[in-house]
Amino acid sequence: MTVRFDGQVAIVTGAGNGLGRSHALALAERGAKVVVNDLGGARDGSGSSSEAAQEVVALIKQKGGEAIANGANVSSFEEVQAMVNQAMDAWGRVDILVNNAGILRDKSFSKMALEDFQTVMDVHLMGSVNCCKAVWEIMRQQQYGRIIMTASSSGLYGNFGQSNYGAAKMALVGLMNTLHLEGAKYGIHTNTLAPAAGTRMTEDLIPDKRVFDLMTPESVSAGLLALCCQQAPSRQILCAGAGGYARARIYETDGIFLAPDEQTPENVLAGWDQLSDNSQQKELQAGGEQSLKFIGKAAAALGIKLG
Repeated sequence: MTVRFDGQVAIVTGAGNGLGRSHALALAERGAKVVVNDLGGARDGSGSSSEAAQEVVALIKQKGGEAIANGANVSSFEEVQAMVNQAMDAWGRVDILVNNAGILRDKSFSKMALEDFQTVMDVHLMGSVNCCKAVWEIMRQQQYGRIIMTASSSGLYGNFGQSNYGAAKMALVGLMNTLHLEGAKYGIHTNTLAPAAGTRMTEDLIPDKRVFDLMTPESVSAGLLALCCQQAPSRQILCAGAGGYARARIYETDGIFLAPDEQTPENVLAGWDQLSDNSQQKELQAGGEQSLKFIGKAAAALGIKLG
């Protein structure tokens, strides 16, 4: 099987540099028409310039591909809607949305201004929401779509000094989970990429040049393309970096049941080891499954017949 995107239209946000640039070039190389979106700001989101996006478009066209540049700020729904309209006017469809745009404003939580927290949330979380909202009806009507969120190990596991970034990145996993459920019958697959790459976003975090050079954006883009293609799964978190690829999954243990007269914090703590037993843990497919599990355990323990 060869992965191709001939006849498909992709929007890649934050595509002027780093991972987004690599994603856009890789999609175009395999036949996609690409909207290269980039505000052209600094790493903290300040300023703007169309130069980087135009350069990527030029590279795509030099290789015989089709691309257009767009400078929308993803935190503005009006600008995002205009970007999607531009894609529709040019090519009449949108098949792939890669939510990649992001900024960093790292500080420990005690020193972080709320404005810096809000701004990072606006770009990473609301930027992705805005883009998803702008393409959602198009993809529903097409009965086809591929949406990729860009999360991070900082969101999945935490990272000192990145409470704003981590919160936004983990929120995208929650967004993916629900869009997967709502888009399934329309052929819309939604996945999440958790990349580790040597880019301007991470150059301060990876001071060793040998390590930095191993963590190529191109290695991450291979995973991204797998999540974009027709055969892509849905509701998956793919971690990628330095040629390594892995899945992150959220499991829930089977847990314990406490009778009404036993439901005290002391008994919860006393049962901690038991409720932590992972021998029967499961990957739940929707939030309601947790409630059904707990209700089932309660009914069985109390002799209540359900249904």
